[in-house]
Amino acid sequence: MADIETDVLIIGTGPAGSATAALLASYGVENMAINRYRWLANTPRAHITNQRTMEVLRDLGREVEAEGYLHASPQEIMGENVFCTAIAGEELGRLKTWGTHPTSKAEHLLSSPSEMNDLPQTFMEPLLFKTACARGTQARMSTEYVSHVQDAEGVTTTCRDRLTGKDFTVRSKYLVGADGGNSLVAQHLGLPFEGKMGVAGSMNILFKADLTRYVAHRPSVLYWVLQPGSNVGGIGMGLVRMIRPWNEWLINWGYDISQGVPDVDNAFAEGVARDLIGDPDIDIEITSVSTWTVNNCYATRTQKGRVFCMGDAIHRHPPSNGLGSNTSIQDGFNLAWKLAMVLKGQAGPGLLETYTEERAPVAKQIVTRANQSIEEFGPIFGALGLLDSIDPVKMQENMDRRCEDGSAAESQRAALREAIAFKVYEFDAHGVEMNHRYKSAGTATDGQPEPAFTRNPELHFEQTTWPGARLPHAWLFGEGNRKASTLDLCGHGKFTLLTGIGGQAWVDAAETLSAELGLPLVAHVIGPRQTWQDHYGDWARAREVGDAGVVLVRPDHHVAWRSEGLATDPAGELRRVLKTILDL
Repeated sequence: MADIETDVLIIGTGPAGSATAALLASYGVENMAINRYRWLANTPRAHITNQRTMEVLRDLGREVEAEGYLHASPQEIMGENVFCTAIAGEELGRLKTWGTHPTSKAEHLLSSPSEMNDLPQTFMEPLLFKTACARGTQARMSTEYVSHVQDAEGVTTTCRDRLTGKDFTVRSKYLVGADGGNSLVAQHLGLPFEGKMGVAGSMNILFKADLTRYVAHRPSVLYWVLQPGSNVGGIGMGLVRMIRPWNEWLINWGYDISQGVPDVDNAFAEGVARDLIGDPDIDIEITSVSTWTVNNCYATRTQKGRVFCMGDAIHRHPPSNGLGSNTSIQDGFNLAWKLAMVLKGQAGPGLLETYTEERAPVAKQIVTRANQSIEEFGPIFGALGLLDSIDPVKMQENMDRRCEDGSAAESQRAALREAIAFKVYEFDAHGVEMNHRYKSAGTATDGQPEPAFTRNPELHFEQTTWPGARLPHAWLFGEGNRKASTLDLCGHGKFTLLTGIGGQAWVDAAETLSAELGLPLVAHVIGPRQTWQDHYGDWARAREVGDAGVVLVRPDHHVAWRSEGLATDPAGELRRVLKTILDL
């Protein structure tokens, strides 16, 4: 007999684990989450929070989303991405990022009801964790995962209470490993990985200093400092990241991983900080220093049997593009509703196989993109002449030549402008964040071809109701001046049908099948004099089906299936689709 029993045991309470726990608890699923430490994140590691992640918080409740914004730095102060020789030194160039350029901002506003922001992990984790606990998650801190054994009926996990040193067992129907980049769960599960761990060394230096006079006129979350001769390979590029405007900061500084992990004391950290700031007399308080490695590794399969892995356990990469926490939370949004429906008998176990089908390609995509973004700093170094020599004096001379007259200097300036502009692939890749289109048994296309992207799919998000894509956002209006996104009508652990005038038979079919299958199924008619009206006409333009057609939406906002018009037998057609997707 196990010491504790629960439906789902979650290892780790980071963004992935806490989000999964909060979602499962919201769906009424008994779950337990453990954390080997005494509390949550003590450093603000992840911070860029994209629209898709805020949509997950919105699905947890408007109050959860609102609290996220309360603790976040807003989008409007995120974007003046600055390249300079020091924070107080010469500026080399600037790039509007994170949806702050007017054209990008328009795309953001048209794409989602939620706003991008900068929400450090020290605020995101407690928000998700307390939501989970308030809704029923049983949480144990100072408790570490030791091992697990699974059988046909469930999983027996051995855990250790780090306060007493005693082991105990937890019996669960499913186990989720959200235990980070050195995941023991993934290791014990034998998940297959591609790529390499530890490709470069890096350190984080957290400090407090009032930099208002140097940055408030060009607000950003990232300031890139290039100082020839001061770092690995002779190219000293340090990142000064805003944590709280404008007096809490994090420096990211590289080290030569082939020489082992350096001993970084406060004196060294303060020296790096003063050099990058460029003000030797400024007051600085070092609050913490840590080292880490840059990884380029992802799982090609994310589950085996009753055990699933997510977050950094399956996608291990540098913080470029700000994808880590976002993807981790979205892993949880994908898996939680599937676990809930299987546990409640509303779906067969085959539905769970779609987790790997849908999230493993995302893991590969973001690991590839994040590491590629590091390489794309090369053209900036090249344009400044920093690749032509390792002599700091010569490197500085090469940088200075861009200020001269003549065709060579003009070409250098042009090359620098183009190289900085190209970094949009890291700092404003809206498509990378939002264009996920699942191709799995969890959707039904009926042979409908996937629409081609008309613009660069990494930079631009293109909405479609093609099954597998995230439902298009459009504002709708109801009685009492209510305003809601199409996304607001969906989610919350339920399948949703969206139809128009002429589609009442779909609504009737949904009611019939909800009772027949014991499935939470909601239907909305959108049109004039209906509960929800499409005053702008944006939904009619985005839905890609007729008034009598239907769009079936999964609990995670992704389109499951659609019909251009009214079927001859709506209930029969809907039954077929649901049974196929849910493995019934």
